[in-house]
Amino acid sequence: MLVDSHCHLDAPGFDPDRDAVIARARAAGVMHQVVPATHADAWPKLREVCAAVPGLHATYGLHPTFLAHHRPADLDALAEWIERERPVAVGECGLDHFVEGLDRDAQLHFFEGQLALAQRHDLPVIVHARRAVEETIALLRRFDGLRGVVHSFSGSPEQARQLWKIGFHIGLGGPLTYARARRLHRVAAEVPIEQLLLETDAPDQPDVDHRGMRNEPSRLTRICDVVATLRGVDVADIAAQTTRNALALFRISAV
Repeated sequence: MLVDSHCHLDAPGFDPDRDAVIARARAAGVMHQVVPATHADAWPKLREVCAAVPGLHATYGLHPTFLAHHRPADLDALAEWIERERPVAVGECGLDHFVEGLDRDAQLHFFEGQLALAQRHDLPVIVHARRAVEETIALLRRFDGLRGVVHSFSGSPEQARQLWKIGFHIGLGGPLTYARARRLHRVAAEVPIEQLLLETDAPDQPDVDHRGMRNEPSRLTRICDVVATLRGVDVADIAAQTTRNALALFRISAV
């Protein structure tokens, strides 16, 4: 069994064949998918998609690159959704210093607000940190007892170790499969296996063998294979441990 710890199955690109996508995932052994939100207007559809299929687990949050969609009242609305819907995590939230023109103060405001909500409700956070890993680590350290995952991790092995020490996992996906991703290869090979989660970020970030195509959760097996090769262990061991990691972090029943 595998768990896709980050997959946007509510995306419009899946509307024509979502059931077939899920069927392919199940056939590949991907029995659970965590589905993070991006902005408040998308929460109702995400809830509907996840409620329709066992094994899909909703999280609600405000993504930093969707600032144009966010409203001042959205943090209060998110608190209400968390109370009512009982998601498995808060997110996707975080900082993005790669996309030009994003207001960094506004990003920080929404990120801090979501970290406070996660701390208050004892929920993990799903963190986006693009060209902002150091800033993210510094901010996470301010919230005692917080746990979660930095998804699509792009930092160094040392930054990964810093995150592990404060209770955070490392999410690895399609970018790991590219030959030039040497720093990610080191991360996958060196960090404790208890720290790793596997993800696709579908429909985005396809693996090298699927380049230019829509990504989907069945491709998670490719990520698992690459991690196993980099660590020099059996793929079944990677699948088993990363599944245990995800089930424990998100408090998901294996059944």
